[in-house]
Amino acid sequence: MRAQPALRTRNVGKRYREAWALRDCTLELPPGRVSALVGPNGAGKTTLLRLSVGLLTPTVGSVEVFGESPATNSVRALSRIGFLAQDHPLYRQFTVADLLRFGRSCNVRFDHELAARRLTQLGISLDARAGALSGGQQSQVALALALAKRPNLLVLDEPMSSLDPLARQEFQQTLMGAVADGELTVLFSSHAVHELERVCDHLVVINHGQVVLSGDIDSLLAEHRLLVGPRIETDPRGSRSVVEVKHSDRHTTLLVRQGAAPIMPGWQANPVGLEELVLAYLRRPVDPEAESHKEPA
Repeated sequence: MRAQPALRTRNVGKRYREAWALRDCTLELPPGRVSALVGPNGAGKTTLLRLSVGLLTPTVGSVEVFGESPATNSVRALSRIGFLAQDHPLYRQFTVADLLRFGRSCNVRFDHELAARRLTQLGISLDARAGALSGGQQSQVALALALAKRPNLLVLDEPMSSLDPLARQEFQQTLMGAVADGELTVLFSSHAVHELERVCDHLVVINHGQVVLSGDIDSLLAEHRLLVGPRIETDPRGSRSVVEVKHSDRHTTLLVRQGAAPIMPGWQANPVGLEELVLAYLRRPVDPEAESHKEPA
């Protein structure tokens, strides 16, 4: 029996006045995985994350977390979701202990002892004021608060963007330790693809307000290849298997999604890296056929 998706969106659209941040966004996240969410600025990543945690409601379509809509604001639905925003906001005048008590008073499943133990192990004093902590320490406190909810889905919006390399590594170690400890699904948004590759096993690429690629990272890398051969004059992008075409004076390089399909004589096949794969999908233009099926704004 197929497991229920941790997050499912069906034909979701979100409009701000006359502009659509998301259009026809359909996605399923498998449970128990760490999923990378990648896309350029303005692609709709933050809107998708905020829809997933109930901070926004879709203009059209539906969003479900483990079969329930977070937009209903039901205690049961929201208790299963943890969210860490990019600026990891904390009440600066509160001590860390105050923040833990506040979290316990606002969440039905809050594990105060778990959060206190994590922070103590990281050398963060519970008596310290949040505003006096370093950026890395503040991010660890925010992560500890989110994990103390004992969520089934943890949503992270660029959580390491302002951290130095050591703080980033400590944040990743804390996150992966939490994933190993229990049944936790993570949706992790970041521009740093090389860092996501270390912690994520599932990939979602969003561009132009739509999901353009989604799947298990190892499977996606196995399905794509770089083909290098003599320069061709015809444009092969009419084929659905061709993701990107690059020409030099004498050679053509094709990024194709065709797995173990036969290679043309005189051509060489090479594996593709995750960052190279992501960038190729982000460089793809909007599909005119898909755009023509969208309702007018």
